This record gives sequence, C-alpha cells and structure tokens, in this order.
Amino acid sequence: MKGAPGLHAGIATTLRKVDAARHGRHPACVSIAPSPSPARMVWAIALPAMLTNVATALFGLADMWTIGQLGNAPAQGAVELGAKYMIGLLNVFNFLRTGTVALTAQAAGRGDAEAQAATLARALAAAGVIGAGLLLLMPIAIPYGLDLLEAHGSLRAEAGRYVAIRYWSGPIWLANCVLVGWLIGRRRVRAVLVVEVAANAAHIALDLTLVMGFELGVTGVAVATVSSEVLKCALLAALVLREPEARHALAAARRRSTWATQALRALFAINRDLFLRTVLLTAAMLLLARSGAQRGPVMLAANGILFQLFMLATLILDGFESAAQVLCGEALGARSRRRFDAALRAALVSGGAGALVLAAVALVAGRGLTAQFSTDAQVIAAAGAHSGWLVVLPLAGFASFVLDGVFVGAGWTRAMLGTMLLAMMVYVALLFAAVPLGNHGLWLAFTLFFVVRAAGQIAVLPRLLRRDLGEAGSSHPR
Repeated sequence: MKGAPGLHAGIATTLRKVDAARHGRHPACVSIAPSPSPARMVWAIALPAMLTNVATALFGLADMWTIGQLGNAPAQGAVELGAKYMIGLLNVFNFLRTGTVALTAQAAGRGDAEAQAATLARALAAAGVIGAGLLLLMPIAIPYGLDLLEAHGSLRAEAGRYVAIRYWSGPIWLANCVLVGWLIGRRRVRAVLVVEVAANAAHIALDLTLVMGFELGVTGVAVATVSSEVLKCALLAALVLREPEARHALAAARRRSTWATQALRALFAINRDLFLRTVLLTAAMLLLARSGAQRGPVMLAANGILFQLFMLATLILDGFESAAQVLCGEALGARSRRRFDAALRAALVSGGAGALVLAAVALVAGRGLTAQFSTDAQVIAAAGAHSGWLVVLPLAGFASFVLDGVFVGAGWTRAMLGTMLLAMMVYVALLFAAVPLGNHGLWLAFTLFFVVRAAGQIAVLPRLLRRDLGEAGSSHPR
C-alpha cells in the first residue's frame, strides 16, 4: 500500500512518545534507535535484581557469620533452625511478590494504569489479612513449628527465643513482598536495589553491635533482623508513593470494580497456585533442615552454612527469573509470541551463563568460603567435605528458576504447580533411597529435585505456548 511505510513510522514515533510520557521523559529527548536486543533487556532487569537478591541474602549470611564467630555450634544451629522456621512460615506467602510482579507486568504490557493501581490495592489488602491471621496464630504456630523441626533441649530454647522475636516482623515482611513485586513489575528494579542495600547495611551494623558488641547472642541476631525489615518497609513505601499509579491505589480501593468477583477470582487463582507451589518448595527445604537436625548439631550447622551459600547462588540466578517474569508477562499482555519467544531464549541462555560462573567460583573457592562461617573445627570440616554440592546445584537448578519466571509471568501457575508436585514426589522417594549415602545422599536428592522440576516445565511448555499465543510467527509482531 502506497504511503504505508510513512504511516508505520508515524505510529512507531507516537508509541515512543507515549512510552516516554509514561517514564517521565520529554518526547524530544527520546531516540528513535532500534529497541534493545532481548539479551540486553534481560540483563537490564536481571543485573539489578541479582544485586538486590545478593543484598537480601546478606540477611542470612550476616546472621550466620556473626553468630559463628562465637564458636558455639548449638547457638549457630539454633539460628539456622530458627531462620528455617521463619523461611518456612513466610515463604509460603511469597506469592504476594511473584503474583504482584506478574499482574503488574501484564497490566503494563497492556498500558493499563488503572489495573496497576488496582493490583497494588488488592495485594496490600491480602497482605494485611494474612498478617493479622499470623499474629493470631502465634501462640500455636511457634511450638508446633519447632516440634516439626525436631528441636529439643537447649537447641529448642535458643531457636524458640529467636523465633519469638522475629515472628513480629511477619506482617511487615508480607507488605514488603507486595511493594517489591509492584516495583519490579514496573521495571523499577534499581530502586528496589537501593532499598535492599540500605536495609542490609543497617542489618549488618546491628548484627555486629548487638551480637559482638553487647554480646546478646541469638537475641541480638533476631532484633537486628526485625529492625532492618521495618526500615526496608519505610523506604519501599516512600518509593511506591512517588509513582502516579500508586497514588491512585487508594481511589481504586474505594471502587467497587476493584473488588468485583471476576477480578478477585483472577487474583485468587494465581495466588492459590503460587501458594501451594511455595508450600511444596518450602517443604523440600524443611525436609533438608530436618534431616540435618537428625544428624546432630555439628551437621546441622554445616548444612546451614552450605544452604546459605546455595541460597546466595539461587538469589543471583533469580535475577533471570525476575527478568523472565517481567518480559514474558509484558509479552503476554501485548499478545506477542515473537517477544515471548525472544525473552524466553535470552533468559535461559543468560541464566545458563550465570550458572557456569557460579559453579566455577564454587569449584575454586567453595571450601574456603564455608570455612569463613564458623570457628568450630568440626563444623568447618563437615561443611568443607560437602562443599562440592555448591558446584553442582547452580548447574542443576538454573533452568527451573528461569522457567518459574516464565510460567509466573505468563500466568501458567496451575501447570507450574503440577510440575512442582511431581518433583516433590520424586524428591521424597529419593530421600529414602539415598539414606545409605548419608549426608551426601541428602544433597543428591535435593539437587535432583530441581532437575525434575525443570524437565516437567520443559515438557508442558509447548502446549501452553500454542494454547495462549498460537504458533511461532503467527502473532502480532509488536
């Protein structure tokens, strides 16, 4: 059609101006250069998300390092067990973060500011209700949880003291999940990074002051964690309130349409599946901790060090999960198969490269790293003897982490739950089968758990793509 190229160029220029207005830039300052490659877009989100996650991991690493300097294996084991309890209790509600990322990114892909405001209002309301319920259950939840973890004697007393303090930060942690998820869904990952760094700097300073300065031990570690969560919430709230869509969230909360049955059903569906999936993932981690506790305080402390370093690697790789959530969510909102496929490939390739780097670091420095987290010779020896698993785990797990982001961003949470259930069944069977291998058998089962998860996700992915976005190349080329 004559004149069509000029028409298409005009439409493209208009879209760039709209995008510039959304991000507060003057249209005249906007370049008409081609869009960045999918790999560059992945790294633009993944890199600050990685740094954010590393800062988050410093919560656990700082606690483990500080208490380890006391040379008291039972105290270190108590912090590890108490931290596992809080992870088990709160991480099942991490759907507030991941669900908010997905729904916000999909709304952003559609250019729907009203839906972004309504998502924030609904998610904060859900966090408030869950937080109130947790506080009401506190007298029952703490002793029951310690029973499940088989904490006895002095270990139970110390772990109980830690949990009794840190439990009060639960509602704040839930609100932080929503605020972080909403900002990431809007690609404000760098702002989240600044908050995490500030909160962790305060946390480390409090750890050193309370534990090593005032010699408060386990109590000092718990108080430092609660205080840093409060600071993080205040900083996140200040950032969110600067966003125009967030300022409309209060108005959205007053609108009846925000709480319409259809809108709540969509929110409930994605959050229900994410909740159940996280319950299964948390159960896998608690089984790891429980099996370590059965092997005595030395092996429990050693496994705690390995797990914290594994979590550090996981949180780095989760940067690619965050990128996949945002980019695949936006692509689905825009109904673009081309954008979806490009984001999926870029996230998997980049995640694989990141896993290779982490494995190489663990191969060279893994044993030395584990030795930094205790002054107890037995704990150091046990952790060093198992440090090889820090090489294997990133390579085994990166695909499942990236695909989690793809499935959440696309809203395929029911399928993800199904693959998680299959992997959990295999994991439990492997735990029993690997008993003759001792503690190495425990880590082998944990590693294969992630391999089975990824295999299940890869198996169902083509069907989901055909169902929601059609054949490759047949969708709108946006």
